Amino acid sequence: MKQSAQLPVMEHFYTLQGEGKHSGRAAYFIRLAGCDVGCVWCDVKESWDISPDQYLTVEQLLTEVAQSNTDFVVITGGEPTMHNLKELTNALHTKGYEIAIETAGVHPLNGHIDWYCFSPKKFKAPIEEAYALANELKVVIAHPSDFEWAEQHAAKVQSSCVLYLQTEWEKQERFLPQIIDYIKRNKKWKISLQTHKYMQIP
Repeated sequence: MKQSAQLPVMEHFYTLQGEGKHSGRAAYFIRLAGCDVGCVWCDVKESWDISPDQYLTVEQLLTEVAQSNTDFVVITGGEPTMHNLKELTNALHTKGYEIAIETAGVHPLNGHIDWYCFSPKKFKAPIEEAYALANELKVVIAHPSDFEWAEQHAAKVQSSCVLYLQTEWEKQERFLPQIIDYIKRNKKWKISLQTHKYMQIP
């Protein structure tokens, strides 16, 4: 019998999606280890490195997902596109799950995804593929120049892509009012809040 593929998993859990288009929706999160983007304000820096004891098979992950009540799986990181996701996404789709990915778009996507959340970062340039695949563009605002930077990315995604601005959590007191004002003047954008942090859930 063929052994299923293995992926480095930092953590996996059933919760509510906190950000973006699917905010508030019950979701099973699979957070893969490994990241080569290195955002200075990243709130899960522990996901950057991979250790040998983190690997789980696709079968093991499917078993964990099946024990929840979910119909929606979010693959995140780290930077999940560092890994070959084809076997995992094929297996999840076979079981009827809808799949989203949260990525900085710095590597080609190897797998089949229903919702591609593209969150570009200044620390490593995204590839062109990300703009074509993006269902959702989510730009984190941590500096005044990020508004202009967000517009540069918005100009490259498809017209159907949903556009979100989200304040960096530690700087929300400064930038949340600015984001609100900006969206009132630029109505193509919506606001994304890290609602899971307000609710104090994973």
